[in-house]
Amino acid sequence: MMLPDGIRAITAPAEMAAYLRGVRGEIGTSPVVLLPERTEEVAQCMRHLKTTDTPFVAQSGNTGLVGASVPDDTGTQAVLSLSRLRETFDLDVANRSLRVSAGFRLSEVNDRLAEHGLFFPIDLGSDPMIGGMVATNTGGGRFLRYGDVRRNTLGLTVVSQGEVLRLGSPVRKDNTGPDWKQMHIGSCGWFGIITEAILNVEPVVAEQATALVVPSCDAAMLTLLRHLELRVGPLLSAFEFMSRAAMVHSFDHAPSLKNPFARGEIPETALLIELSRPTKAPWDTPLDEVLEAVLSEAWDLPEAPLEDALFGRPEEIWALRHALSEGVKAAGPLIAFDLGFTRDKVIAFRTEMTRKLAEDFAMMEVCDFGHLGDGGLHFNLVKTDGAVDGAFEQELRDYVVDHAVTAFGGSFSAEHGIGPKNIRYLERERRISGLAEADLACGGWSALRTDGLQA
Repeated sequence: MMLPDGIRAITAPAEMAAYLRGVRGEIGTSPVVLLPERTEEVAQCMRHLKTTDTPFVAQSGNTGLVGASVPDDTGTQAVLSLSRLRETFDLDVANRSLRVSAGFRLSEVNDRLAEHGLFFPIDLGSDPMIGGMVATNTGGGRFLRYGDVRRNTLGLTVVSQGEVLRLGSPVRKDNTGPDWKQMHIGSCGWFGIITEAILNVEPVVAEQATALVVPSCDAAMLTLLRHLELRVGPLLSAFEFMSRAAMVHSFDHAPSLKNPFARGEIPETALLIELSRPTKAPWDTPLDEVLEAVLSEAWDLPEAPLEDALFGRPEEIWALRHALSEGVKAAGPLIAFDLGFTRDKVIAFRTEMTRKLAEDFAMMEVCDFGHLGDGGLHFNLVKTDGAVDGAFEQELRDYVVDHAVTAFGGSFSAEHGIGPKNIRYLERERRISGLAEADLACGGWSALRTDGLQA
C-alpha cells in the first residue's frame, strides 16, 4: 500500500510483530504500522488512510484486555501506533494540571510528577499509555477516592476526520459551551484519536494504612463498606475484593508472592481495604490506628461482618491484588468479562452467576475479583478441561452478558473498552435503547465518527 509522506512506517514482519500481538494472545496481521510523532502527523495519517480507503486500528500502549488494539487476521488493517507521541509534557504545579502527549506511559508520568510531590491518581496493575487510558476511561483500584479518568481530565486534543480539535482547557470552571471532550472519554476512539490530554494531578499520598479483611459472608462486604464510608469518609481510598480461586492461581503463578493468611489457608473471599491522605500533621491519629479502630467497631455490628483482619505493609498487600490478572491468565484457557453494576448488585450477580455456571457450564472455574467500592467486577472464567473454541466462547459470553445486563441491569464494559469480543453487545444495546447514530445530537454522532475506517 502507499505510505504517507514523511511518516515513519514499519512494514517488515519481524519489526511489526510486537504491534500485532495482544496481551491475552490475540494475533493479527497488518500491511503497515504507522508511527506518527506529532498531532499534525496523526492528522496526516488519517487523511491518507481515508484517501486510500484503508481501515485501521489505533494502538496506544497495547496493554488492553479486550483485543481492541490488535488488527484482525485479514491483513487489510493498518496499525496507527501512538507510542511516539511524546512531544508534550507541560506541568503547571500551581494549577495542579499536566498537559501530556498520548504516548507517555502511566509510570513515566508518575515518575516525573513525583519530583513535584504529585501523581496522576489512577492505580493499575498494568502500565498503559495516556491516550488509551482516556479512550477507555480507565478506573483502577482507587476509583473510590479519586474517580476515573473522566473525572481527572480537563482537556483533550483529538484528531477527528483528519482535523485537529482542541477541547477543554486547564481552566476548571468554564461553562461557556458544551463540554465536547466528554464525547471522547471512554469512546474507544469511536469519534477520533486522542493525541494529547490535560490532566488533573493530585498530591502524593503522605500516609496510608492497608488491611486484608476476611468477611463473615458475601453479604457482609457491603455492610462493612457502608460502615467504613460513614466512619472515615474520604480517607477510604480502596475497597477491593478477591475470590479464593483468583488468589490461589496468583500464588501458584508467582511463588515469591507472600501469602499473609494464617497457616497459608486462603479464605473464600478477601477484601483489600486502604485508608490514605495526602498530608500528615503531628496531631493526626496515625491511619494504622484509625483503620484498626473502625474495623474493631465492625466486630460489634449486629451483622457481624468480620471473620478476620490482617494488617501489613501496603506494598505487600497490593502486590497480591496486582498479581491477580496474571495469575488467572496463567491458570488455563480464559474467558474474561469486565462488568459494572450498582454496588448492591455485584454480590447478587456473582452469587447467582456462580450457581448457574455450576449447573450449565460445570467445566468453568470462576476466578473473579473487582472494585466493590465502585461496582466493578472482573468476572474471569477459566476452562478446566481443555481448549476453548470460538462457538463455545460465544455461547458462554452471550450467557453471561445476558444475565449481567438483562437480569441485573449491569454494563458489559466497565473500564476495559469494547473490542471485537463486545462489539455485538454494543450494537444490540443501541438497538434496544433506540439510539441510532442519526438520533444523537442531531447527527453529531455521525459527524464525529472516524470516517468509518477505524476497526
